[in-house]
Amino acid sequence: MGKEAGKVSPVPHETRKANVIEHLEMNYNGKHLKMNVVDMPGISSKIDYRVFQKHGLSGEEAVERAKEATRGVIEAIEWLDNVDLALTIFDTTKVPFDQVNLVILGNLRAKNIPNIIVANKIDLPKSRPKLVFDSFPDHKSVAISALTGENIEELYKLIMGSH
Repeated sequence: MGKEAGKVSPVPHETRKANVIEHLEMNYNGKHLKMNVVDMPGISSKIDYRVFQKHGLSGEEAVERAKEATRGVIEAIEWLDNVDLALTIFDTTKVPFDQVNLVILGNLRAKNIPNIIVANKIDLPKSRPKLVFDSFPDHKSVAISALTGENIEELYKLIMGSH
């Protein structure tokens, strides 16, 4: 929607703190929606400092990153009590079951929070959105490219249809 919520990085757990963008307004197809958007850390059941070392962080930096990521996971779980609709973003160039987003789906289901699966990065050659859709057939889902904006209108339709 024209505002950046968080940084993109190949290093896991780049988002370690919830980033809130308040008072966004969406007008789409005659409907108006006011919202706050929260870019939350991925909810992971395992955070290993050694993963960060593989990405070039020193031992001390890796341990600190793991602590921050753990605090971020706790914060993200707490944020779920304030969420009306979740967009769970999947990288379509990766196998969906290897991503930390799997844990959040169980939390969303347990809390009865509506969810849209967003299969991102369809602009890349190795993109496999069908694998994401087939993995979660009981969810509303859409394939997009956040980078290029491809198919973003379909995401807007799903968001507006959920409210």
